[in-house]
Amino acid sequence: MSKKIRLGILGGGADSLIGVLHRVASQINDNYQIVGAVFNPDYEENLAFAKEIDIPTDRIYKDFDTLVAEEMKLPKEDRIQVCSILTPNFLHFPMAKKLLDNGFHVICEKPMTTTHDEAKILLEAQKKTGAVFAVTHTYTGYPMVRQMREMIKAGELGKIHKVDARYYQGWINPIIHNKEKRSSVWRLDPKKAGISSCMGDIGVHAFNLVEYTTGLKIRSLLCDFNYLYSDNQMDVDGTVLIRMGEHSKGVIRGSQVATGEENGLAIAIYGEKASLRWEQERPNYLYKMSDTEPTQIYKPGHAYNSKLSLDGTKLPPGHPEGIFDSMANIYLGVARAIRGQKYNDGEFPTIVDGVRGLNFIESTVESHKKGNVWVELVD
Repeated sequence: MSKKIRLGILGGGADSLIGVLHRVASQINDNYQIVGAVFNPDYEENLAFAKEIDIPTDRIYKDFDTLVAEEMKLPKEDRIQVCSILTPNFLHFPMAKKLLDNGFHVICEKPMTTTHDEAKILLEAQKKTGAVFAVTHTYTGYPMVRQMREMIKAGELGKIHKVDARYYQGWINPIIHNKEKRSSVWRLDPKKAGISSCMGDIGVHAFNLVEYTTGLKIRSLLCDFNYLYSDNQMDVDGTVLIRMGEHSKGVIRGSQVATGEENGLAIAIYGEKASLRWEQERPNYLYKMSDTEPTQIYKPGHAYNSKLSLDGTKLPPGHPEGIFDSMANIYLGVARAIRGQKYNDGEFPTIVDGVRGLNFIESTVESHKKGNVWVELVD
């Protein structure tokens, strides 16, 4: 059995939900060992957190540059192999670029960068090194999302007519209506979050699900944002019309001010033969509908599911799996890629998906600012 992959963590300290998600996910399939980190920009807090979660402090570094410099001094068989970037958005590009340039593999939170140009620079850097680069669009790891992808690939829906993807949350609602609060949240600060809040944070997940499940590329879009207040520079709600072909169209709806909503990500795909519908808050149910047969419900762990779906299922039927397992499936795919093992191209989103995501985000902003016009997405 191969030795565990040496993992470094950037960000994701004590107060970070995403940090817990990545750390737990990396451990689920026994493929990784966290050997180095910069969890927090405050070195004392950094050390204290490492001790709290029982990670040796000899490779807990004061900052990112020190991590890279000190790790490069170590023999290749000892140094970190892959780093997970869990920092605010504006740090993704400089960290990922330096990691790639120094031969590290990368697992990066989305959005991959804050601009499409930065994303393309990373793509060129990755091509030069051949490093594995994964973007953690977590929801692609759910078994029923993977089942959806495989059923569509097999032609069970026929030609795709329409896609309806939505991601509704309400968490910014109590913040946005208070001027002082909305000025202090990093996700509403374009210097830290990039040019978009709603579409950059959650709408891009819906975009990724559309392309991941259907296998189609969104070619053009028209977007209408809601900022709620004139002094707020970042979208907190938006509706995006999308075109994947002349007769294949749809809508992506995103909101961070959908009062009472928790994590309402859902996607429905309608084809000439049948349709599929999945909701993140009820992830173990995939509905297949048609005009001629009763609705069918697919659930994880059953032999009727695809190999890709079953590979991402860890428990027998009837035992719920959730977001930790979904992220773990992405880490599992990355582990296989790093080790040079065979893997399905649906096991983790790649740097190409990251570039597509930034293309989508910038295009939505462009469409809105130009007066809600159609914008082409150019690869």
